[in-house]
Amino acid sequence: MGYLDRKIADLYQYTPELTAPEDLHLYWSKTLEQLSQRGSVAAERQQVSTTMRGVQAYQVNYQGYDETKVSGWYLIPSMWKENTYPCVVLFHGYAGSSGLPESYAPWLLAGIAVFAIDLRGQTGSTGDLLPQEGGMAKGWITKGIDDKDSCYYKALVIDCLRAVDWAAEQPEIDPSRIGVAGASQGGGLAMIVSALSRKPAFAIADIPNMCHMDWGIFHSTGSLTEAADYVSQYPDRWEKVMRTLSYFDNMNLADRIEIPILVSVSLKDPVCMPETVFAAYNRIESDKELHIYPFRGHSTGEKHLRKVLEFAQRQVGR
Repeated sequence: MGYLDRKIADLYQYTPELTAPEDLHLYWSKTLEQLSQRGSVAAERQQVSTTMRGVQAYQVNYQGYDETKVSGWYLIPSMWKENTYPCVVLFHGYAGSSGLPESYAPWLLAGIAVFAIDLRGQTGSTGDLLPQEGGMAKGWITKGIDDKDSCYYKALVIDCLRAVDWAAEQPEIDPSRIGVAGASQGGGLAMIVSALSRKPAFAIADIPNMCHMDWGIFHSTGSLTEAADYVSQYPDRWEKVMRTLSYFDNMNLADRIEIPILVSVSLKDPVCMPETVFAAYNRIESDKELHIYPFRGHSTGEKHLRKVLEFAQRQVGR
């Protein structure tokens, strides 16, 4: 057995000790109950023009975790002339945005509607009204990171859960055929939403972050460097920071996933390292498939898109 075969075999056996706090599931039960009591998602949508023929495009603003209005593109492939459509809710990578409606043409041509949101405070159209009571490292993830109830991750995750709720309420969408998807930060969010919400029917988590974060904070060259910088300035807050992150770590929540999920991993990825992805993937108990790219870094390559679309189409009966 060569090096690569041994490495992959070892990764499939990699199940590090969980970092889940004792009240993890109680915390999320209470949080989700509070969320359900809010009822329908307050939102407005306005039709906009697009270069794509046969597509209805809307700019949407909905109320997320707090008073922040989360912005997104809602795109309907009306050229297929169906009464209702399956829908994928898409989350972008860290420091990115939802881009332009035309970016989602492959999904629309596959017969799947799209709701792609701008994550709070990042480079899209969504602001961030989350209070900031202390200092933070550059970026966003260390905002309120000393406490699970005031941190950026909580607001971010709830924004994403509300996006799925909003999509399920739209008259053009079949609520039984909604999926969540994204890459890197977006893949991590797709994974945690699929663990916490029972509305998605499938999930696609490409090179996901938010996995095995206690390991990642020491090794990642991505967003977790912000948390590392923060605790280097405040070493006495190390335990608080790690406890907060543990509530949002997909490794700790993976066994809650009950839907089919596609995951991808790149073995030379310095941002979402293979150890972190496998730590979460190996604990998923639902129907799952993994696509491994041994010689890629923080990417999967354009050919992976076909695998993603084929997976989604199988789940929604296309």
